[in-house]
Amino acid sequence: MSINPYKIIVEPILTEKSVNLKELNKYIFKVNDNANKISVKHAVEQIFKVKVNDVKIINTKDKKARVGRYEGYRSGFKKAIVTLKEGKIEYTNIKK
Repeated sequence: MSINPYKIIVEPILTEKSVNLKELNKYIFKVNDNANKISVKHAVEQIFKVKVNDVKIINTKDKKARVGRYEGYRSGFKKAIVTLKEGKIEYTNIKK
């Protein structure tokens, strides 16, 4: 049973650091909480038609957020740093 790759890759993370990592053929994605390295690799290869060399998974923790006198938490998420063997990723290929 294969899972839809568009459910594994939630969205790309576009920050200053992630844009600088493009020079090293590394791309950062927000992924599903149940995703693992193998499923992320297969999803990126299917969606973007590239060869993946390495995948690193990072769980980000909840962060305390405050707006005025109200406090709460921003939810944590799981992200993946994907290193490509060859090719480039264009973010216009992501469909929802």
